[in-house]
Amino acid sequence: MPGLARREQPLTVHHLNQLLLVCSLVLLVAVAAVRISSRSGLPSLLVYLGIGIAMGQDGVGDVHFNNAELTQVIGYAALVVILAEGGLGTKWKEIKPALPAATSLALVGIAVSVGVTATAAHYLIGLEWRQALIIGAVVSSTDAAAVFSVLRKVPLPARVTGILEAESGFNDAPVVILVVAFCTAGPVEHWYVLLGEITLELAIGAAIGLAVGWLGSWGLRHVALPASGLYPIAVMAIAVTAYAAGALAHGSGFLAVYLAAMMLGNAKLPHWPATRGFAEGLGWIAQIGMFVLLGLLVTPHEMGDDIVPALVIGLALTMVARPLSVVVGLLPFRIPWQEQTLLSWAGLRGAVPIILATIPMVSGVAENRRIFNIVFVLVVAYTLIQGPTLPWLARKLRLGESEGAADLGIESAPLERLRGHLLSVAIPKGSRMHGVEVAELRMPSGAAVTLVVRDGTSFVPLPTTVLRRGDELLVVATDPVRDAAERRLRAVGQGGKLAGWLGLAGNGTGSHSRHSGQ
Repeated sequence: MPGLARREQPLTVHHLNQLLLVCSLVLLVAVAAVRISSRSGLPSLLVYLGIGIAMGQDGVGDVHFNNAELTQVIGYAALVVILAEGGLGTKWKEIKPALPAATSLALVGIAVSVGVTATAAHYLIGLEWRQALIIGAVVSSTDAAAVFSVLRKVPLPARVTGILEAESGFNDAPVVILVVAFCTAGPVEHWYVLLGEITLELAIGAAIGLAVGWLGSWGLRHVALPASGLYPIAVMAIAVTAYAAGALAHGSGFLAVYLAAMMLGNAKLPHWPATRGFAEGLGWIAQIGMFVLLGLLVTPHEMGDDIVPALVIGLALTMVARPLSVVVGLLPFRIPWQEQTLLSWAGLRGAVPIILATIPMVSGVAENRRIFNIVFVLVVAYTLIQGPTLPWLARKLRLGESEGAADLGIESAPLERLRGHLLSVAIPKGSRMHGVEVAELRMPSGAAVTLVVRDGTSFVPLPTTVLRRGDELLVVATDPVRDAAERRLRAVGQGGKLAGWLGLAGNGTGSHSRHSGQ
């Protein structure tokens, strides 16, 4: 076909130049739009979707794009990066107490949500049971990107934040299994068969994710790479390896990458601030590319008839299915009603449901375009409502936490030939290390503060030098006491001079800490 041949012309340098110009301009517009979204409280995904729609066939760009399979593949790849970035930023000490509740919410809660939402879609909208079940499964997954972007701006109690972050990282796996099962031709399998498949895939994904994360963190801590820029690349490569290994083993690749990244993020790796910044940059690029592509796939003039059904299904999901799933899923846990109310309202949807809505399109399910349109309108409409109102609801429920002592920013650079480590410590504004003398740090024997940088001037501190907020310290520690030195620094940052009396000294600092700094 001549038309097809023209569309499949090889990519030339001229085409590459045009593509790079368009992509760079889109990225610049998206970066500028983040400032608007942060001021308005709107999740940035809505801005990126708007950019894609504006570039599409009903917008000023008039770009015709309808490749659902390519969108699904790119969306999966972007989700891997987003989950990896979210896992790297998840603190184990905050998420550990919330794991049982989050796991229950990601399994039992999803079952309740799918059932209620599908029932509403069938009886209120008149969809056939297969289409209703697909929509119920697709929109039951909370989105990691939306949850991470909103939660990090809202000072919520640690338990609420831990449950929401863990749930968004865990619930993708069972939802993907359900959507694929409902889209498969023929009768839907019995519920116990699906439950067995979900359990097996989660177990395989968890095992592989934990194994890859442990091996990767052990390797990076014991092998000094020749350049600091290699550490971020290695960390992301390890996380992607966990996803690929999990998926190829017929497990949950999404759970594997999240758990592997979480282990890496809590392993005190060298050059961690640089790695964190690199991962955040990749996460932003993944979000921008994914949402813009999803916006391109949308055809707004075809959505007129699906707006009301989407709002009705979304109302049932938001006001009935989600609250009921929270109540049932958290029934074994004694969680106050205020926190359950916030958990019900904070079940944000985002790119995950829209990407999952491409599965029935690829599978050729009847009315697949209508399913996609309903999901798209539902996600946009209720994200527009829930995202900006979440901080307000937290304040009304008196769940907004005042900020405590800020954690220290500590970067470690291995000194391989000297069998030691150089720790770069930044004292933030809220740290209780402010006002502490160097001798009062009581560093382990084998570790010492060698340099202080203050207001752009560096000097060698005395034992009586008083540390101030904004200072940067260079601490040299031998290999055996590196972890103890960091624990001691973080303990003083949280508890100040009385860290030992408050039980914050940490394991391994005991007798050593009392013989240093003199």
